[in-house]
Amino acid sequence: MLEPQTQAFRPAVMATIEAYLQTITVPNLAAAMRYSLTAGGKRLRPLLLLAVVDSYGGDVNRAMPAAAGLECLHTYSLIHDDLPAMDNDDRRRGQPTSHKQFGEALAILAGDALQSAAFELLTQTVTTPARLAEGLRIFAQAVGAKGMVGGQVLDMQGEHQHLTLQELQHLHALKTGALIEAAVALGALLAPVTAADRQALQRFAAAFGIAFQIQDDINDVTKTSAELGKTANKDIGEHKNTYPGLLGLVQARAALAAQVGQAQAALAELSRPVPQLAAFLTYFDEENA
Repeated sequence: MLEPQTQAFRPAVMATIEAYLQTITVPNLAAAMRYSLTAGGKRLRPLLLLAVVDSYGGDVNRAMPAAAGLECLHTYSLIHDDLPAMDNDDRRRGQPTSHKQFGEALAILAGDALQSAAFELLTQTVTTPARLAEGLRIFAQAVGAKGMVGGQVLDMQGEHQHLTLQELQHLHALKTGALIEAAVALGALLAPVTAADRQALQRFAAAFGIAFQIQDDINDVTKTSAELGKTANKDIGEHKNTYPGLLGLVQARAALAAQVGQAQAALAELSRPVPQLAAFLTYFDEENA
């Protein structure tokens, strides 16, 4: 899905995370955090951040702690989403979920620790105090009531109800899109990006985030549990609102294509070619091949 240059960032992100885990002196907590962090995954959010930085000639190494922090935030959200009180999933990324492996209490605490680790890592980013403060605001807003947590609440409230398309898009703009938008915004913050390009990048990230969720919904009804690495048809069983459920599979794919088109149009408005970012959109071609 990604250019070799962007793929090359993945080991550095994980090395930064591992170095942080080595500083934790509570062994079972470190083990639970490492278990979920190293279970696989695309590392989409940190790679988006670093791709923006690199595309604009910024220093990728200086931005690496922020990228690692983003992956910690994302992993924390997965641990908590899988809990019995939330989505109640037994498998994630092809292995037992954290609460199945370590028990519910330690899973909750591992998620809590990963959230705070994200902010600690962000403070290690080499930048100006003003940009660091803005980065902390971006992190906090993306994961809180105005972002992931707010979206998760809307998702739970929407069970057994029929949301409109606008309501569903708002829900997923918070639950899924907010952290993707934060990744791109942080990359733009840590590189010499003009105000006009920042606005276009935000539009790219917003469209990409919705497209990513539509694709996830489509995968839930078209792929097996083995292919997904988690339980297939889970959304139907939980009576959740999804794009295929609301629009039908054909129209859901059309909605996906429309969002990808909006993301491509936003990239075309930038002041320079950004092949590293354009490569992220090939994910949807691969998933629907």
